[in-house]
Amino acid sequence: MSDQEHTEGGVLSAAPVGGSATPASAESTTAAGAGSATPADLELALRLAEIAAEIALPRFRAADLRVSTKPDRTFVTDADQAVEAAIRDEILAQRPGDSFYGEETGKTAAAARQWIVDPIDGTSNFLRGVPNWATLIALVVNGEAQLGVVAMPALNTVWWALKGQGAFKQIGSAPAEQIHTSQITELADASLSFQSIQQWEEAGELDTLLSLRRQVWRDRAYGDAWSYMLLAEGLIDIVGEFDVKPYDLAAHITIVREAGGKITDYWGKDSIETGSCLASNGPLHSSIITSLHGQDKERE
Repeated sequence: MSDQEHTEGGVLSAAPVGGSATPASAESTTAAGAGSATPADLELALRLAEIAAEIALPRFRAADLRVSTKPDRTFVTDADQAVEAAIRDEILAQRPGDSFYGEETGKTAAAARQWIVDPIDGTSNFLRGVPNWATLIALVVNGEAQLGVVAMPALNTVWWALKGQGAFKQIGSAPAEQIHTSQITELADASLSFQSIQQWEEAGELDTLLSLRRQVWRDRAYGDAWSYMLLAEGLIDIVGEFDVKPYDLAAHITIVREAGGKITDYWGKDSIETGSCLASNGPLHSSIITSLHGQDKERE
């Protein structure tokens, strides 16, 4: 894929899955260990997504795919484990001062800069041969998500964002394009992805979901990472779900926010630790919170 260089708010040199990134400057490489996420970090994250695709794609729909069940009764495949191991090893080698938090291997020692990775988000889709799965890579600095990469190799598409630099998407070798959330301002015009009826029911919020559904224009359950990327592209306007962990959400935060959207937990709190998520195009967020919780104010 062709290299892309964006210059809004500074030079952002990166290339998506399948291509080689433009070498970052010595200044940005040095800054990687100093605090905020840098273009060099983004270049690394995109390279990690390439590594993940090289491992996962040959195992997708493989007849000998090995599947087991974890203690929490969720599935894990040999591809999940191999992808995470490769990403973890590369991060610890390239950023030895940073910490790592992965779905399959947990956390290393705490540090100001933490990489959060879901090697295959949508494992159930992956093991059934459904192409809606993704590798999620985020960099959180001092508790703030500052970089996100979402790569869907089966769809040959990657999305990325670095704080202050905008959000981007690339399909195959086509030129990358900057993406933006919609400007819908009325719930009656909004498209909602609720992800899973089961999630809402088990959270005791099914009636609330049905009430919200009656207020919006359209509802679907696109599922997993793809819903958030559709939101960032302005193709849908609301995403809500429960039973999610930080590694399910961290990569989406920077992409959604840099595209112009807002992402909180179900109650409007700026957290990925509460097991829920509510994302919107931005203008709709307060109206959604009011719809879900009556006149209760958002919890900041």
